[in-house]
Amino acid sequence: MAGTGTSCKWMIVIATVWIQAFTGTNFNFSAYSTQLKSVLGTSQVHLNYLATASDMGKALGWTSGLALLYLSPSTVLFITALTGFVSYGLQWLLIQNILPLPYVLVFLLCMFAGCSISWFNTICFVLCIKNFPTNTAIALSLTSSFNGISPALYTLLAKAISLNDDSVYLLLNSVVPLITSFVALIPILHQPNREPGSTEGYRCDSILFLFLNILAVLTGLYLFVLNSISTTVYTARILFSVAILLLVLPLGIPGIVFATEWARQSIHSNLCLDGPAGFNFVELDDLEFHEELLEREDCSGKGKQEHEGCYKMVLEKDQLTVLGEEHPAHLLVRKPDFWLYFIAYFCGGTIGLVYSNNLGQIAQSLGNGRKTSTLVTLYSSCSFFGRLLSAAPNFICGKSYFARTGWLAIALVPTPVAFFLLAATGNGIALQVGTSLIGLSSGFIFSAALAITSELFGPNSAGVNHNILIINIPVGSLLYGLLAAIIYDTNAGSSFGKLGLFKDGALVCMGRQCYWETFVWWGCISMLGLASSVLLYLRTRPTYEGFKRNRIILTQ
Repeated sequence: MAGTGTSCKWMIVIATVWIQAFTGTNFNFSAYSTQLKSVLGTSQVHLNYLATASDMGKALGWTSGLALLYLSPSTVLFITALTGFVSYGLQWLLIQNILPLPYVLVFLLCMFAGCSISWFNTICFVLCIKNFPTNTAIALSLTSSFNGISPALYTLLAKAISLNDDSVYLLLNSVVPLITSFVALIPILHQPNREPGSTEGYRCDSILFLFLNILAVLTGLYLFVLNSISTTVYTARILFSVAILLLVLPLGIPGIVFATEWARQSIHSNLCLDGPAGFNFVELDDLEFHEELLEREDCSGKGKQEHEGCYKMVLEKDQLTVLGEEHPAHLLVRKPDFWLYFIAYFCGGTIGLVYSNNLGQIAQSLGNGRKTSTLVTLYSSCSFFGRLLSAAPNFICGKSYFARTGWLAIALVPTPVAFFLLAATGNGIALQVGTSLIGLSSGFIFSAALAITSELFGPNSAGVNHNILIINIPVGSLLYGLLAAIIYDTNAGSSFGKLGLFKDGALVCMGRQCYWETFVWWGCISMLGLASSVLLYLRTRPTYEGFKRNRIILTQ
């Protein structure tokens, strides 16, 4: 029978799913940003600085890795939960006019709140890596995807408490992650010791991950389709209860583990997927073997004629030669492929995040202010499905798969399409379609980025290199958000009485003109990101193809 350790590691997966599902509070900023702007009596530019502060906090996520070197995951988990509890709680007191706070302190609170989100993510990543060393990529993709359903869960819970009070979001952001941390504490305290894996164990892990992904899709579809019908408190409470039931269902996995092991031993039938790492795109052993074969090819092909001209300069100069080669930070920043990757992320995923931060004001200016929470839920739900889709390369086994950098280029296509659609028309349907496309694209990029960083620049250096990559998030949040805020305030001020009006002490811009120019700029910038991702794919395609050929040799 399966050992207790096997069941415990699946309890860890369930715990990380719960943590991710209830700590994606970064998506909720748009739900209460209008109230925050009104209470502070500030401009759109200063409101953008608060969104940037949250992203700056995420850039400090590396401190969680340092904390985990000296403290247990359970201790770090509660430090994180308490940080979020205080940060969001004080902001809620501000919106309720209970505790007046200066702008500078609110800025710091937003930064600490963003940092707490990053700490929660790091804890989940560490738990998945420790307990699933072979299926790490699929475990990370699955658990991080649940981060995208947080707004839908918070929307249902907020409606179950009050239909008309947006400040409830801040209160929930403060309390819910703390409660979730208590619930997740038991499996984290009982982490199993790492045991040598077996081929059968890897195969059955794969089938269970497939089951969890199917359940995740059903959960996302449920929240996506039914969230909009929660028009009464009673309906919202029923829908929220069913959503919690869907999140509790994975508790049956330990029983499935025992049943699968019994069936394997008693019936001798292979019920699971072939291969110990069927869902892994690149294995460490494969990378080492690929590197050895590549060195032999280099030695035997030194006399080959090199291509000349523009093609060589653009696509071959300082090109990556092997997947998984370790790149320390000082070498990383010298690689053209890293900067192409950086630009693709900066002009793709990050600009989608900035769009979500501005969603409250965008909806308000287009006359859809009452639908802000619905749009936030729509964005996050599509982000959820995008994160799940990022696991597609891991599910494609054997000889037929597509370079992950190619998947990245495909994932960036919807973003410029969405922005130009929003610029062309400002009606409610275009707003919903554009929000869906941007959420889908951004979710894919956020989830796939760690695997791409690991494949291109080395798995052992991925933690440091990925933190260098995501420096673009606070930079992009500041620049893109500032661009949007300046255009917004300019239109509101210059057309006061037509496009602009004062609402609760804050100048509000109304009409398509408020964001039209911003959408055009964002669309052009995202086209630059798409072009960069295509160039990255063309440069790395030979390396992936070489890995594919050598992997065939390895399996023969």
